[in-house]
Amino acid sequence: MQLAFVLVEPKVPENVGAAARALCTMGFGELWLVNSDLHTRPEAHWLAHGSDHILDNARIFPDLEAVRNSVDLLMGTSAKPRHNRQDWHPPGQLREVLNSKGSSVATAALVFGREDRGLANEELALCDLLTGIPMKVAYPSLNLAQSVMLYAWEMSGLSALEPDETGSSAAPQARLGALRSRLETMLPQVDAPADGKLYQWAMERLPMLSERDIGFVHTLCGNIERLLKRK
Repeated sequence: MQLAFVLVEPKVPENVGAAARALCTMGFGELWLVNSDLHTRPEAHWLAHGSDHILDNARIFPDLEAVRNSVDLLMGTSAKPRHNRQDWHPPGQLREVLNSKGSSVATAALVFGREDRGLANEELALCDLLTGIPMKVAYPSLNLAQSVMLYAWEMSGLSALEPDETGSSAAPQARLGALRSRLETMLPQVDAPADGKLYQWAMERLPMLSERDIGFVHTLCGNIERLLKRK
């Protein structure tokens, strides 16, 4: 699994440089920026300290929707659960969720919002899962670079996972992203429209499935699709 760390419209170039340093220290190398060029500023490189290569190779996206279309699993940071969603996890639990995905997730992205106002509601709605750092007091809150460091440390074990002996991985059609696309097409055909509760329930819980569960649901979808073709 490739895990990318995404900064949405950061305001302070020093935070971008410090974030790159945190990723490098914990063994990660994928820094993605949304609508920002702060990684090119001298101030960012001043704080990078040996991680300039991460800044130099940062990927730039015009908006979070473009990131959404580039990954199998999108995770957004939020100070607290939003919109009555039940998929909010502290960092330790989030790592367990990622571990359960196995090879069904080729690329995942962890998204951090703006320093002054975080992620907008419509951006959070694009995310499969939400995560946040429990704190004893609401203020002072962690700054952007501190948050990236904490998550990079918590997720560092993921970057050290050894591949299995055969080097096998899930085929593209067996991954979480493929299952999401499959359900988006199939559910409306079985009287579960996109604006209905059943559809929304299924999509909200989809990212919680383990690698084995994802395989089972793919098989179930195949059976349903064959029945639909017979009609």
